[in-house]
Amino acid sequence: MDTDTDSHPSGREVGFRSGFVAIVGAPNVGKSTLLNQLLGEKVAITTPKPQTTRRQVRGILTGDNFQVVFVDTPGIHKSNKPLNKILVRWAIKALEDVDALIFIVDVTHRHRGQNFAVLDLLRKVGKPVVLVLNKIDKVAKEILLPMIDEWKDTYPFEAIIPISAKYDSGAHYVLDETLRLLSEGPQFFNGALITDQSREDLVAEFIREKIFLLAEQEIPYSTAVNVEEIDDNQEQHITKISATIYVERPSQKGIIIGKNARFLKKIGILAREELESLWGKKVYMDLRVKILKDWSRDDHSLRRLGLTT
Repeated sequence: MDTDTDSHPSGREVGFRSGFVAIVGAPNVGKSTLLNQLLGEKVAITTPKPQTTRRQVRGILTGDNFQVVFVDTPGIHKSNKPLNKILVRWAIKALEDVDALIFIVDVTHRHRGQNFAVLDLLRKVGKPVVLVLNKIDKVAKEILLPMIDEWKDTYPFEAIIPISAKYDSGAHYVLDETLRLLSEGPQFFNGALITDQSREDLVAEFIREKIFLLAEQEIPYSTAVNVEEIDDNQEQHITKISATIYVERPSQKGIIIGKNARFLKKIGILAREELESLWGKKVYMDLRVKILKDWSRDDHSLRRLGLTT
């Protein structure tokens, strides 16, 4: 008699669930933080500044009887800037290409306009949605409970889960509810993979994260990173990285380099230390800064940097 524990010829058990799940929401609500918590590894950069994520980042979580491919997306918001328009198009496209959605709301900021704009998109795609109310560590319970009741009336969510992604409180409930929405399906990626990002993309993102964390005001939003070379020296057990940080104006180049190149060195040290911890080997990083005038507003420059649809 067939049961759910029978095996396929491939060795995979019947009842193996799989699917693609997009993590969506307004800017700076904790999408990347939740992704990292779900995976137990850092694959997406996180900073306190909004609009940090610039590309779809896939995180792959594989268990004994499931594989979920989480798609972290840029924050959905209105903007007339060419780069931001591209990012929002990427996020919206992700809604169409997945099996289910995790919609994150920051309970500390009542940006009703942004949240309801995302809800309108969810209604159009018609996929099952888990609502995650994030940052509950920052609000009182007497505020949270009425908020849950309010959200219940806005959309037929499959579940509403209050969490604190920063402190890994409640992420396992999000996974449980997500798995419940997935159908039986194939394993899409090798179970050892946690992301499909290239090493070049990962290095570029780690460097950009340090700029976001260290630089003030608009400087991080005017920078892009391109990794030209990653060279593994097996004999010396060291990886050498050559990368360029692009800025839009000469004044920004001076800020990123800093007096006696101190600021640039600090960016390199922090990125190098994180990569060494991730890869378990020594890393040498050669960073340069170049001006690419108004790159975030120029279609040709955006294509050159790989930031196009």
